[in-house]
Amino acid sequence: MLKIGITGGMGSGKTTVCKIFQCLNIPIYDADYEAKNLYNTDLQLREEVILLFGADVFTKNLLNHSLLAAKVFSNPEKRQALNAIVHPRVQAHSASWFKKQSGPYALKEAALLIESGAFCQLDHVILVRAAEETRIQRVMKRNPTWSGEEIRKRMNVQMSDEEKKPFCQFEIIKEEPHLLIPQVMRIHQQLCP
Repeated sequence: MLKIGITGGMGSGKTTVCKIFQCLNIPIYDADYEAKNLYNTDLQLREEVILLFGADVFTKNLLNHSLLAAKVFSNPEKRQALNAIVHPRVQAHSASWFKKQSGPYALKEAALLIESGAFCQLDHVILVRAAEETRIQRVMKRNPTWSGEEIRKRMNVQMSDEEKKPFCQFEIIKEEPHLLIPQVMRIHQQLCP
């Protein structure tokens, strides 16, 4: 079974693309979702996060994501320290998940797939792209309290599509006039023996 990564910047359309792959019965590992679960279930991780950011980032033993994000996006050193403790746990968790999957391939969706080094554990990587303004509009739609400036600030801490391209074997453009389903089907057919 092939291990395939799917990555792209905020608002690029990764989740929509993954839904199409799910319709093809391809299992999906959502790294962001699983990382959020680990914050609340891994006691050692929780202790390390509290040491870095203070106990106030947890309320009733649950991570306050918006407070942590505010602290992380304003401090590059703390962001790097957080990534150093979270990414290895997510990588170990996803490696275990992949072992339980069957079929021609399974997908791991992660915005920071390249930055975290997780792509090294995978056979191929799919990059999902869209124009920056399109991405900003999509993110504003699902996070109406965020300003365009705040979204750009968050986007700027991620690698650009051009920086990610050399690590990716496939590319999907998620905006008009490009048709999404034919792009997904072309990749699916290449990955299925």
